[in-house]
Amino acid sequence: MLHAIGFLLASIICLFRTHRNLWLENLAVRQQLAVLKRKHPRPRLTAFDKLFWVLAQRYWPRWKQALIVVSPETVVRWHRTGFQMYWSWLSRHQICFGRKRISRELRELICKMAAENPSWGAPRIHGELQMLGFDVAERTVSRWVQKAPRDPGKRNRWKAFLKNHREAIAAMDFFTVHTVTFGILYCFFLIAHDRRRILHFNVTRNPTSLWIVQQFREAFPFKALHKYLILDRDKKFGLDVIAAIRAMGSRPKRTSFQSPWQNGVAERWVESCRRDLLDHVIVLNERHLKRLLSEYVRYYHEDRTHLGLDKETPGGRVRSALDGRVIGRARLGGLHHRYDRVA
Repeated sequence: MLHAIGFLLASIICLFRTHRNLWLENLAVRQQLAVLKRKHPRPRLTAFDKLFWVLAQRYWPRWKQALIVVSPETVVRWHRTGFQMYWSWLSRHQICFGRKRISRELRELICKMAAENPSWGAPRIHGELQMLGFDVAERTVSRWVQKAPRDPGKRNRWKAFLKNHREAIAAMDFFTVHTVTFGILYCFFLIAHDRRRILHFNVTRNPTSLWIVQQFREAFPFKALHKYLILDRDKKFGLDVIAAIRAMGSRPKRTSFQSPWQNGVAERWVESCRRDLLDHVIVLNERHLKRLLSEYVRYYHEDRTHLGLDKETPGGRVRSALDGRVIGRARLGGLHHRYDRVA
């Protein structure tokens, strides 16, 4: 009785369906019956079967109602697999879209022009290439100009200058620290090149030119001990700061644009401070950061060995001459230790 009622309801529903839906449903049922009639104990779907249901998913809204042999999630997985296979095939066959890759000859010519003419930018080099008959976009030239190796002579001369005058050179810089309340604190410091000693440091929330000048007065109450002072092109180092540096008897030396390596001693100290301390703590406020930096500067001067100083400390740590046992003393709350021999 129930089967008869179900058959009757199905017949009534079929009367109100469109011919397109009936044809698609009939096709789907026939395809699944063909799969079930195969002789394997468990029906195996071929690549054609999977392609059939992937296309049905794409072009037939009611494909889920007619699906029996597998779940709809399986069909979606087939579609993703086909998508991956398609793009893998494209990558293997190196089908390139857009502009063609420029030749090696042109790349070498761009690098040569950038090296021989340091003042030229991408528009000037692009104009020269157009005069030579090369069809290349200015944006492409700009990308390769940035990758071009620079003249090593300038870098070597700068390194030689720093090495020969390190006793007379100091550097300064800022770095930022985020607090627990998502605020930003600015850390200012002065460092000497000869022994990598921190001459002065302080922390503020609002760095201004007048505040920086006050830091110079606190670091050098009478006269600066260094002839040269290296600084970058930060806007905070304005005319007031330059005038204060010259008034103390030092010569300000600005680094080039986008050349942090020219202030490498200061940048290296910032990296050490972050790796040794700041990456392992959560700063609460300005007072907390000052205390942490005070402890780190003491550890940096007295305990931490430096590769640039032949593995000595900036403060001149004395080598132990005893033969006793080795003990460790905790530094920075246990993040680091100092080891000494005791009798």
